[in-house]
Amino acid sequence: MHFPHLFEFLELLQKNNSKEWMDENRSFYLQVRDAHIAWLDQLSLKLAKVDKEYTPTTGKMGINRINNNLMFHPNKPVYKDHFGAGLDQLSKQGDFYIHIGVNESFIAGGYFKPKSDLIGSIRQAIDFDGAELKNILNKKSFQKTFGGLIQTGDELTNSPKGFSPNHEHIDLLKYKTFAVERSLTREEIVSPNFDDYLIEVYQEMLPFRRYLNKAVTV
Repeated sequence: MHFPHLFEFLELLQKNNSKEWMDENRSFYLQVRDAHIAWLDQLSLKLAKVDKEYTPTTGKMGINRINNNLMFHPNKPVYKDHFGAGLDQLSKQGDFYIHIGVNESFIAGGYFKPKSDLIGSIRQAIDFDGAELKNILNKKSFQKTFGGLIQTGDELTNSPKGFSPNHEHIDLLKYKTFAVERSLTREEIVSPNFDDYLIEVYQEMLPFRRYLNKAVTV
């Protein structure tokens, strides 16, 4: 299992976040990154077995760059303190995202602060059959796993344009992020049953993600 080495690398990187240190430890980084990609490849195969509509996603395709984009975020460190990757990539935003880092680790899925056209499509779907989405969100096992939609603090105060404030699903229509998240502990990640746990969470999240992906593609 590669996760102890992954955490070791990330902890060292966090203490020595510079291009000079990375250049000196490039072989360590490549070893950890390649092992993570290989793990993602195997996980992707497992997910495909439990989901007939799974979109094949290689680890190399799914893994995010470890470099921060300093052009848009000049105050951030040169490198991230985590490895992030998205599988089942029908769309980049709507994928099954796995974030493993020093300070936080979690599983997430859905659309986090999507562009206005995608928000519009999701709201149209809610207007048409919001009861279906509410049934997914209110399912007991879903609530236990995720607790509901992520609260970002930018939810609308008033009803969105074109929708009545008395709409039966106005509570959902006011959201600008349609995503859920499940925190992970380091103990869970290094456990030999981690893959099985991820698959369980994936299956619990699947109806929610499929609803959203259908909303933005139909």
